[in-house]
Amino acid sequence: MSDPAIHLDDLRKEFMLSHSGAASIKTLLLWWKRRTLERDEVLRGVTFDVHPGECVAVLGRNGAGKSTLLGLLARVIKPTSGEIVVRGRIAPLLELGAGFHPDLTGVENVFFNGVILGLTRKEVAERLDRIVDFAEVRRHIDAPVRTYSSGMLARLGFAIAVHVDADVLLIDEVLAVGDYAFEQKCYAKIEEFKRNGGTILFVSHEMQDVRRVADRCLWLERGRIVDEGPPEELIPRYEAAMARPTEGL
Repeated sequence: MSDPAIHLDDLRKEFMLSHSGAASIKTLLLWWKRRTLERDEVLRGVTFDVHPGECVAVLGRNGAGKSTLLGLLARVIKPTSGEIVVRGRIAPLLELGAGFHPDLTGVENVFFNGVILGLTRKEVAERLDRIVDFAEVRRHIDAPVRTYSSGMLARLGFAIAVHVDADVLLIDEVLAVGDYAFEQKCYAKIEEFKRNGGTILFVSHEMQDVRRVADRCLWLERGRIVDEGPPEELIPRYEAAMARPTEGL
């Protein structure tokens, strides 16, 4: 078997919780003295591999640590401890259109985001027509993106991410965007990416999406992986657990 495209070993992430709202130096010093007690451990020893050509879905309640996991893999935040190895170029689809500058045109934003994702300006130029046509925004591509609808922004963001020749896609609840016809085009692009050996790790609350594209599921609860398996086996167990009382989660 080939080396994993994503390898995590005992990954942990803590955040400092601040409740100070300090109105005086004395209050601030008292908070600073007990700061070690104000930590929130979001990920607690997560270990798993994802191999080239594999699509893995991460399931879990809100607050289980799913988005933190994607943020660590995208290098938006740093781990507290543990090992992260990602082989190849990453394209994060975490919040489509969030990185667009409203006063720049669509073309300018394509270049801006393409370079951020690791392409050269020449490589972006070579892909520009494919990105614009995929996003179906040809008529508006020279207008500032502040004039775009939310759907147009999402389509353009998705188109950029899937045309940067990435090896790994990180997806947060945005497997497909737009109307029905455009959604089908998104799913077709994802299947093409998998066939070409691309690796996908995605977070979703939509079990229909998970059944459609995932090869394997990981169930994350309170920062730990509590179960894993193929969608047809894991989803029924997960849905049964979600139907039970949360008991203080």
